Amino acid sequence: MTTMKEIARQTGVSVSTVSLVMNHRDAGRVKPEIASRVRETARQLGYQINPMARSLRTNSTRILGFISDAVATTPYAGGMILGAQSAASRLGYMLITVSTDGGMKEDDEIDALKRYGADGFLYAKMSNRITDVPSKLLDYPVVLTDATDRNGVIPSVEPNEFLIAYDATTHLIKAGCERIAYVGCSETMIAQEGRLAGYRAALENAGRDFDERVVTNVPNNGPALREVSTLFDAEHPDGFFCFNDARAWYVYECAARRGLTVGKDISVVGVDNHRVFAETLEPQLTTVELPHFEMGYWAATKLISMIENRPMNDIEWPKTTAPLPPIDAPIPAKIHCTLLEKGSVAR
Repeated sequence: MTTMKEIARQTGVSVSTVSLVMNHRDAGRVKPEIASRVRETARQLGYQINPMARSLRTNSTRILGFISDAVATTPYAGGMILGAQSAASRLGYMLITVSTDGGMKEDDEIDALKRYGADGFLYAKMSNRITDVPSKLLDYPVVLTDATDRNGVIPSVEPNEFLIAYDATTHLIKAGCERIAYVGCSETMIAQEGRLAGYRAALENAGRDFDERVVTNVPNNGPALREVSTLFDAEHPDGFFCFNDARAWYVYECAARRGLTVGKDISVVGVDNHRVFAETLEPQLTTVELPHFEMGYWAATKLISMIENRPMNDIEWPKTTAPLPPIDAPIPAKIHCTLLEKGSVAR
């Protein structure tokens, strides 16, 4: 097993310098070029930190707790967990995930993570919403993921809902659509408010009037199909921006019943890049991908920066579909999501 003494001998520095670098305490103490050389030598020699020894020295376990109310019941949780785990692993931490759905009591799961000695917590929701942080977490470093602290104090990360809609609607305008409908969500939530505002702003910035007659906010069931059908017959839109990919399915269904071809007679843009809808609809659905991996990665990195009290200026962000905001972004940090062009928008 490679030791710090071997790394020190290879790089010509002291063991204490190697310790500072490998424990991420080199900022302002070790010249960047020396720190870089130490890290590269450690990588080449296959150096692995002994987590038990480190925890005894530092009173830190390097364990992060990930708490969610929907880990087991949503197709997006995996991406968020993968992002958090990737960042944690890259920075020398372990991620332990617990779910509070299925009858599990949140306080009990938090207590269990505390018994493992978690240094900090990620508190995740699976649809962007305002939430209260559990009181049991308030004496620990905490970052919210896909949620916003009601008091605006706890660091958090979420999709930029306004730009999701602005970009999607602008894409339809540039494709030549003259009458663009919004098929929204009937629930009151951050995403609905932001996307309706972004849709409206894109129209107005293009010199078009906002028309409530082409806006319908629907649930995810049979009545939604009837409302979208009524919209087709009463207003005859040639473009549709949909709150999510599931609602885009209603547009495809209504078009088929009227002998219209998506991507030719009408254009449709959804949100989510949901595998079931975005890849199985024909033509494939142009959609704005929600940044679940990116949110998880940013949140874990932010949490570690809080635990270690360092700015993370020396880290290299991974290549992601959506660009990651700076670690010191205002609360909430917002991620500008990426529109994926497929076949549902007429050219």
